[in-house]
Amino acid sequence: MASLLIRGGRILDPSQNMDRVADLLIEDGRVTAIGDTIDAQRAEQSIDARGLLVTPGLVDMHVHLREPGREDAETIKSGTRAAVAGGVTSVVPMANTTPVIDSQSGVNHILQISQRDGVARVHPIAAVTMGQKGEEICEFGDLYNSGAVAFSDDGKAIMNAEIMRRALQYVSMFNVPILTHAEDCDLAAGGHIHEGHVATLTGLKGIPSCAEAIQIARDIELTDFTHAKLHVQHVSSQYSVQLLRAGKNRKEKADITAEVSPHHLVLTEQACLHFDTYAKMSPPLRAEADRQSLVEALKDGTIEIIATDHAPHTQIEKDLPFIDAPNGVIGMETAFPVIYTKLIAPGTVPLDTVIRAMTFAPAQRLQLDGIGTLAPGSHGDVALFDLETEKTVDPKKFHSKAVNCPFNGWNLKGWPVYTVVGGQLVYDHGTIVPDAS
Repeated sequence: MASLLIRGGRILDPSQNMDRVADLLIEDGRVTAIGDTIDAQRAEQSIDARGLLVTPGLVDMHVHLREPGREDAETIKSGTRAAVAGGVTSVVPMANTTPVIDSQSGVNHILQISQRDGVARVHPIAAVTMGQKGEEICEFGDLYNSGAVAFSDDGKAIMNAEIMRRALQYVSMFNVPILTHAEDCDLAAGGHIHEGHVATLTGLKGIPSCAEAIQIARDIELTDFTHAKLHVQHVSSQYSVQLLRAGKNRKEKADITAEVSPHHLVLTEQACLHFDTYAKMSPPLRAEADRQSLVEALKDGTIEIIATDHAPHTQIEKDLPFIDAPNGVIGMETAFPVIYTKLIAPGTVPLDTVIRAMTFAPAQRLQLDGIGTLAPGSHGDVALFDLETEKTVDPKKFHSKAVNCPFNGWNLKGWPVYTVVGGQLVYDHGTIVPDAS
């Protein structure tokens, strides 16, 4: 395996509290040295990183790669290419494929395809319940031993509290979290956007914030009772933030983490005002007060992780009328540029807070050893960003199969220019390196 020297970049690695201009050496797929003047002769290949931000490869712990079953929308091949084009070196795909990943053979299938076609690391999630029906919990031991890093019925809420309790008790044996899609299906039934001002103007049935908050409150209590680990996905409302903050501030703190998506951090229900299906998602975009609450929660650590919920759909599906179109937007290729331009550059959120939330924090939560860090001995996964050059978002140029991006036409800075996985250059200024896979 070739050695690689990344020269003269600004290395920002929250796992080591490091922010310095230095060289970074990767040998045999592992980080071996960080220093002021590493001898260039030690490396067979080098990258001039002067003027660039160098971080651990991003870790996206909430994506949908659609394979198997919906290869028309995305595949592991196209999805991992979209990942590295966004500086993402590790992806965690959800289990809501066709068929659902609820068996050893399903996990093995994902891993085999990933090894053959993937250019980023793929860490599969397995379902909590068989077929994601919410009726019978899966054999977590078999799934964990096959390579599943955690469990989630994402896309469907687990409404039965006893099923959720048993799942938390069982999964605690393996010291990994359940990733929960927090939604009371009865309260959300028939809804398409946030229950608020825009729903009134458009006549669309809304989904109240309490549909999310009630489920989070229940799951906090169950997590506390079972002494298990819980991760709350795509938090969207200020009420949910308040519950998470209270849960973490208890005398006996429940083991809870939470994530927020880039679209919930920068968009509101106003994006749905003209029935744009690219702004239709679950949970829905909410009010400006909710968005601000999410930003504050990211800043104060109540929400530790940023994850894209990358959800590709075909053009035909998203061209349907708003009430018939599926929920979901793509996000891996724009995640960092959107957050950098809208939150970091204006000084709203510190850069190191965002990098931690997109690297070390998700890797820690899923216990991905050597991932999300540039510490010596770690996997040589690196992302390099240009914070100065501005480009216009054009989904037709994406590496994803899908174009359902709510940021089409936005002018953004902070674009990835190089991505390295295991010491191998896989993305170079818009191009997937031909021999990357």
